Amino acid sequence: MIRRLLIAGTAAGALTLAGATALPAQAHALPTLPGANVTLATNQSNNWSGYSEPLTQSGPYQSISATWTVPTATHHTAGQAESSATWIGIGGGCITSDCLAGDSTLVQAGTGQDVSAQGVASYYAWWEIVPVPSIRFALPVNPGDVISTSLTQTAPEVWNIVLNDLTTGHTGTATQTIPYPSDYTTAEFIEETPLSVGTSGTGLTNLPNLGSVGFTSASVNGKGAGLVPADEMQLIDSNGNVIATPSAPDATGTAFNDCTWATACAAP
Repeated sequence: MIRRLLIAGTAAGALTLAGATALPAQAHALPTLPGANVTLATNQSNNWSGYSEPLTQSGPYQSISATWTVPTATHHTAGQAESSATWIGIGGGCITSDCLAGDSTLVQAGTGQDVSAQGVASYYAWWEIVPVPSIRFALPVNPGDVISTSLTQTAPEVWNIVLNDLTTGHTGTATQTIPYPSDYTTAEFIEETPLSVGTSGTGLTNLPNLGSVGFTSASVNGKGAGLVPADEMQLIDSNGNVIATPSAPDATGTAFNDCTWATACAAP
C-alpha cells in the first residue's frame, strides 16, 4: 500500500514559516494504490472521503482554495482515540480512472479534529509538503470557525500556503522556499482519517463523529473547481464498510457536503 510515513527530522532550514510549530505525531496519508496490501476501487479509499480531481479535469494544478466550517468532533466509540483531518491539497491522488498510476507528490493544508480516549476533543490548523512532517499553525481553532484555505504556486516550485480563520480573524501563513517539484496532476478536497505514527505503532486512526462537513467556494487555478460526481470518493474501514460519504456537488460545482458515519449524504 502506498502510504506516506512520517520521517525523522523537522522542517528546519527548508521552510519559511509564520507562526508554526512542528507536528511530529501524525502524517496525512495517500489513498490506496495498486501494488499494495489492499486495493480499492477508485471511488473508495481506506483514509480519504471527498473529491479528487484528476489531471484531465482542470489540471495541471497550480492553485487550490476552499472554505469549510470546523466540525465538532465527538466519540464514535467510547474509550478509543479518534482523529480526523479536513483539508485541500494538490497531488497524492489517482492520475488515471483505473488508479494504475498515482501522484506521489502532495502539498496540503487544513484543520484537525481529534478526540482522546478520554473523550476530550482538540482542534488545530496544519500544513504539510510530502515528505516533510506536518507543521501546525500557531493559531487557535474552534468548532464552528469558518476556515478559508489556499495553496498557490507563486514561482516555479515555490508554494504559498494561507489558512484564514474568518470567525476569529487569525491567519496562518507558510512559504516553502526550497523548491518542491509537484507533479501538479490531482486536486483534492478531503475529509481524512490520518496515518498515526507513534511509540505504540503505525496505523490509520479511527474516525470520530463529525456530522456533515460542508466544503464551499472550491476553486482550482483561480476558477470554480467544476466538481463532478465521477470524482467522488467514499471512506471505508478495514472491513470494507462505508464510514464517510461525499454528497453530489451543488449546481455550480464548487460545494459539497461530506457526511461521516453515513452511506449517503445530501447535497448543499
